Amino acid sequence: MIDDLISMLPYLAHQAAFGAVAAAGFGVLFNFGGRALFWCAVAGALALGIRTLSQKTGASLEAATFLAAIGTSCIAILSRRWLGVACHAIALAGCIPMVPGAFFGQALLGYMAVAADTSGQSVAQLVASAQAFIRVISIVGAIGAGLAIPAYLLRSRQF
Repeated sequence: MIDDLISMLPYLAHQAAFGAVAAAGFGVLFNFGGRALFWCAVAGALALGIRTLSQKTGASLEAATFLAAIGTSCIAILSRRWLGVACHAIALAGCIPMVPGAFFGQALLGYMAVAADTSGQSVAQLVASAQAFIRVISIVGAIGAGLAIPAYLLRSRQF
């Protein structure tokens, strides 16, 4: 078990580093300040780190994404003393790199291929596209629920 974890550390560091870069990039797009960009990067690294660990322990992509979003949101809210009122926005920016762009692209390209097919033999492509789109909806829903649940449950606590 420990040997598996040690052998996974380079991959986990890789995922966390690119999660940090992506979240900081989204922080720039959301017009965050310099101090908040650092915390966006931390949140992105945390989110992809949790998701990677969850997937390596056998969780599905959707479940791992939910756990990562809920963990990132809880830590951001509990760190409100240092993050300020932007803690929810920082948690959101940290979860943005988990949005499933590849699945959405597969779904759109598949639907376009079905629309262009004139033979009427595209049932398999339609099913594959629908599956990809359902995964997109599930993952985005997991991110939304993971961000909203801690915000709702911890909202009455003032730090």
